[in-house]
This record gives sequence, structure tokens and C-alpha cells, in this order.
Amino acid sequence: MRTVLNILNFVLGGVFTTLSWLFATLVSIVLIFTLPLTRSCWEITKLSLLPFGNEAVHVDVLRPDSKSHVLNAGGTFLNIFWLVFFGWWLCLMHISAGIIQCLTIIGIPVGIANFKIAAIALWPVGRRVVSVEEAQAAREANARRRY
Repeated sequence: MRTVLNILNFVLGGVFTTLSWLFATLVSIVLIFTLPLTRSCWEITKLSLLPFGNEAVHVDVLRPDSKSHVLNAGGTFLNIFWLVFFGWWLCLMHISAGIIQCLTIIGIPVGIANFKIAAIALWPVGRRVVSVEEAQAAREANARRRY
């Protein structure tokens, strides 16, 4: 089922959102001062191409042992920079693609996936794209560790 939904996403506009993320990745590579954003761009590019079966999870959830307040502060600064230069137009791209996809009954699940990616597009630094199973296992391990 995931494969069918991923193909449907690609056909119903996912190709344009993925190309826009690839463009943002290339711009972040070309502009030297934005190199720290390249990893996040590439991670969300993968999510935009294959949104079903994958999930964006914060690094602190995946590796809670390596939490660093300095890195979190740096990530927040990069996210603010990202929001100003890249995030707003990528978010609008996903929102408009989601609205167009939701106009058709068959595109509603794909549109909802685009709305989820739109929220991630605003604040992507520090997120990794992993399988849904791996994300669930990391959340369960964190819940066990906390209690």
C-alpha cells in the first residue's frame, strides 16, 4: 500500500515538491555559509519523494544519549535562518500542493502527507528521515527510559 501511495504522491505533484527540495539542497551547497543546512535539505527531500513509510524524527528522539544544549542552540539559530530564506516558500509549496491534491478524493491521503511535510519545512534542522517502524521503536525506547 505504501508503494501505491508513494507513486500516487509522485504523480499528483510530489515531483514538483521534491524538485523544489532538491533546488534548496543545491542552493545550500552553493552558498558556503548554508552548508550546515544541506543535511536537513537532503533528509526532507527523501521525505518529500517517499512520504509514506518514512517519518521525520528529531535527532534527540533517535539518540537521546547525545543531547547537547550547544548543538540545540545552534540548530535553533539555523532553523531561524532557514525559515527566513528557504522555509516559507517550501512550506507554501507543500500547502498549495496539498490543497490541490485534496480537491480529488483519491489525492486526500497524499494531500495530508504534504500538510505534514509543510510543518516540517518550516523547522527542519535536527530531523532525520527514518522508517515508521524505526521511529516507533525510538519513541517506545524513550518512553521506557523516562518511566
